[in-house]
Amino acid sequence: MPLTTLARRCVLAAAVTTVTLTLAACGEDKKPAPPPVPEVTVMAVRHDSVPLKVELPGRTAPFLLAEVRARVDGIVQERRFVEGADVKQGQPLYMIDPAPYRAAVASAEATLQRAQANLASSSAQLDRYKVLVGGNAVSKQAFDNAEATQLQAAADVAAAKATLTTAKINLGYTSVTAPISGRSSVSQVTQGAYVQGGSATLLTTIVQIDPMYVDLQQSSVEGLALRRDIAAGALKLDGANHATVTLKLEDGTTYKSTGSLEFSGVSVDPATGSVTLRAKFPNPDHLLLPGMYVRASVSQGVRPDVMRVPAPAVTRNAQGEATVMLVGADNKLVVRTIETGALVDGHWLVEKGLQDNERIVTSGIQKLRPGAVVKVKAAAPATTAAPAATAVAGAGATGTAAPAAAR
Repeated sequence: MPLTTLARRCVLAAAVTTVTLTLAACGEDKKPAPPPVPEVTVMAVRHDSVPLKVELPGRTAPFLLAEVRARVDGIVQERRFVEGADVKQGQPLYMIDPAPYRAAVASAEATLQRAQANLASSSAQLDRYKVLVGGNAVSKQAFDNAEATQLQAAADVAAAKATLTTAKINLGYTSVTAPISGRSSVSQVTQGAYVQGGSATLLTTIVQIDPMYVDLQQSSVEGLALRRDIAAGALKLDGANHATVTLKLEDGTTYKSTGSLEFSGVSVDPATGSVTLRAKFPNPDHLLLPGMYVRASVSQGVRPDVMRVPAPAVTRNAQGEATVMLVGADNKLVVRTIETGALVDGHWLVEKGLQDNERIVTSGIQKLRPGAVVKVKAAAPATTAAPAATAVAGAGATGTAAPAAAR
């Protein structure tokens, strides 16, 4: 290899080495940049009163339901209503062949006339015997017989009148009328069908759906806890005569009208362990139909002196206790154990463990460590009571409050 070529390679290697050493020296002089201070969003909490509602499943039921049945035997001659249409109370629905019952009425009238004639005759004879017995013209025995005959004739008249009344009632039953106002269902019989009063043949059904009942099912355990909270003062009634109820339909939409709680069951269903609550809703547009599945929010009262904390701000430690992360006055993070109650509209109700105006971190808690210094990004206003707080049954969890944070 020529000397000039070897010399060039040596010069190039020396230059590369010099550049590498220079860069290494520069790297040793440059210090790593400190990590940025994390920004957190906080919310100041305070005690307040929260109206509570419980969400319960239920089904709609008609306000009135009447099964129209035959009360006499006969052939259906005519149906006088449109199936599925609204009918008024007293409106004729069916006509059963009245001919046999008209004949029964005529027979009863004739029997009554005969009994009245016998009564008139026996009464006249008794009046004559009253005069004759005073002058000993007739025997006392004959007078007693005349008096008994008159009383028997009077009884026959009364019996004939009762028979005539029964015959007229049965004749009236041949015209079947609506017992209530409401919406008719499918007719169970057609023209020409034979119906029986003894077996009370079902003709049709009428339901009144304005207003509409909603039957709800509440666990007996939840009801027991509710009564205990009220007795202990942890839950106060709002003073209304009837608890208000809002309804969510099968498609997830909210029913426009609110209802009122009519009554609460007094016994527990042994098969389901639940108690039936009944609410009443106006239904002028007939949007609600019997048998629909719904979910109802029932007001239970007001929970006083409690805090609301967003659900994402609450985590669980290894012991399963509920914890939140606080930002202290020196902007350092502190973990606090709290005691939570029900989950209401995405917020835990915190009964112990926090003090007014303490700042809790509302998001990104998993990336933070206790003792770290943070920068407060934005402070949300203190929590206020929700106008329609709905408690989720069985959502509460309990932790042990730190002694220093006890109220």
